[in-house]
Amino acid sequence: MSLSVESLIFLFSTMLIIGVLATKFSARLGLPSLVLFLLVGMFLNNYIFFENARLSQLIGILALIIILFEGGTQTKWTNIKPILGAAGSLATIGVFITTVLTGLAAMYILNLSLLEGMLFGAIVGSTDAAAVFSVLGNKNIKKRLTATLEAESGTNDPMAVFLTITFIALIQTPESSVWTAVGSFFLQMGLGLLMGLLLGKLTVWVINNITLDASGLYPVLALAFAVFTFAITTAFGGSGFLAVYVMAVFIGNNDLMYRFSILRFNEGFAWMMQILMFILLGLLVFPNQLLDVFWQGIVLSIILMFLARPIGVFLSMLFMKYSVKEKLFVSWAGLKGAVPIVLATYPTLEGVNNSQLIFNVVFFVVLISALVQGSTLSWVGTKLGLTGEKQTGVMPSMELITIGKTDSEIMEVSMNDTSPVLGSNLIDLELPDDTLITAIIRDGKVITPTGNSIIEEEDTLYVLTHKKNREQIKRLIYGKDKQANNPTKKQVNST
Repeated sequence: MSLSVESLIFLFSTMLIIGVLATKFSARLGLPSLVLFLLVGMFLNNYIFFENARLSQLIGILALIIILFEGGTQTKWTNIKPILGAAGSLATIGVFITTVLTGLAAMYILNLSLLEGMLFGAIVGSTDAAAVFSVLGNKNIKKRLTATLEAESGTNDPMAVFLTITFIALIQTPESSVWTAVGSFFLQMGLGLLMGLLLGKLTVWVINNITLDASGLYPVLALAFAVFTFAITTAFGGSGFLAVYVMAVFIGNNDLMYRFSILRFNEGFAWMMQILMFILLGLLVFPNQLLDVFWQGIVLSIILMFLARPIGVFLSMLFMKYSVKEKLFVSWAGLKGAVPIVLATYPTLEGVNNSQLIFNVVFFVVLISALVQGSTLSWVGTKLGLTGEKQTGVMPSMELITIGKTDSEIMEVSMNDTSPVLGSNLIDLELPDDTLITAIIRDGKVITPTGNSIIEEEDTLYVLTHKKNREQIKRLIYGKDKQANNPTKKQVNST
């Protein structure tokens, strides 16, 4: 059916409203929100005919860029540094093993050729960043495991994309060299890592040294750099997804002006794109076609959840210092989401045989994974004894918002156990001229500062000052011998 502009605008607003309200119901039902988004899309499919796979792929890729950028900026380097080896192994070796085992099963169950089976395995082989970030975000799972899973989901998309494109090429051009593909993989990963670091440094430098007319433009600038990072890295033959995640982690762990505005904007925009992406992907599926692959989807989901993913996890983490219970939890946390569905559009657009069958089964597997694994993740963590203390609410934050140019800012300064000012009264601090400590955050509560207020360990101070005083204040708080721009040691943020 043909829709007018007014109808499309109405549909767009309705999708967002329903999507936002669905997050409330998903929390009460204990289901990942993406499940309800997909179901909303499948419901709307009864009234709207939509089969534009290319548009869905474009929106899906843009959404993944934004979601990876948002997840990366929230990732603390101090948390992921100790688990980089495990996450990297899961994101490469683990995905490859999962791909092979699932692909062999799909070859027999779906009556596909070997390469078509491997293509299916590659599409569902990785975990999904959007699903993992959203599900783990409100669980009290131990930080080490949460960091491992988030780092894996943020870095395994390149492997899945590489394997998917490689198998499509081998199907369409059987004489293609596998060794050429292997070399291409290392080139993509290397370029992705390098470009992510370089463009991350460039982004931080530009944001901290440019004065824009409105503070609301800084989040837009940061997001524009994320999309630019993906585009330019892909143009050079690198992994755009890896570059975006590396760039985002770098930005999130460096001294950055207007940090709070950037993070909150990213969070809201990522949610919006996640809602639109999953609903749109749900529109691509016809429920009656899912019934045709019902038993095949169930069997492949069981093999993926209980066989392929656990074997991939245990083999790729063979020499890692993780307990059996922790490996079992990582195995169960292999959530599928938007990435497999977006990748499933690749064979369709390339005209690969059985592409519609592959798409329908992939969608079914994603739905089962999100329903079963997503809704039981916290319960499994509790049963395995891997839960920590209940997470507190969001830490209060402040920022300086103006409608014009300003040379002032509010710095967010977190105390550590080596700060020379611990135990000092605020009145005794030798602050620069025109500098004021506006608030102290202690144990999640806002304390009004006075001259007699004593600075304690783990306090967060909000300091209103001129931008030129930033380094002087950091030297005062952390001592002259400390490295003033190492946020992983000092946790200094400016907003």
